[in-house]
Amino acid sequence: MDIRPIRNDEELQQALAGIETLWDAPAGSPEGERLELLAMLVERYEDRLWPQRDLDPVELLEYAFTEMGHSQAELARLIGSRSRASEIMSRKRPMTLEMIRAISQAWHIPIALLAKPYPLAKSMSVRAAR
Repeated sequence: MDIRPIRNDEELQQALAGIETLWDAPAGSPEGERLELLAMLVERYEDRLWPQRDLDPVELLEYAFTEMGHSQAELARLIGSRSRASEIMSRKRPMTLEMIRAISQAWHIPIALLAKPYPLAKSMSVRAAR
């Protein structure tokens, strides 16, 4: 496998597949060095593609709506529920790993950016309302 700069999503997928095959390579071995180089190239590509890494996952979804042409209705189709999409966007419900994977795959947003911890809205419990 040649190691080259990543310039598009197809090359990114190839690099990610290479990382997956090398994942358990011992550090310092030729395979471990390949793994490290591929990881650096993926990170560099994603940094250029996603300069807004400081956004939390909900803000990132809002960015996907405004800048990438996606919508909350599309999010609802991806995660299988209109009400859950609304709850996520209003910070009443966290995204599950399954939701994160579906969004990442469909919208080409790095899983690491979607899986970051983020604040949820404080909800009043029945006990607190009394």
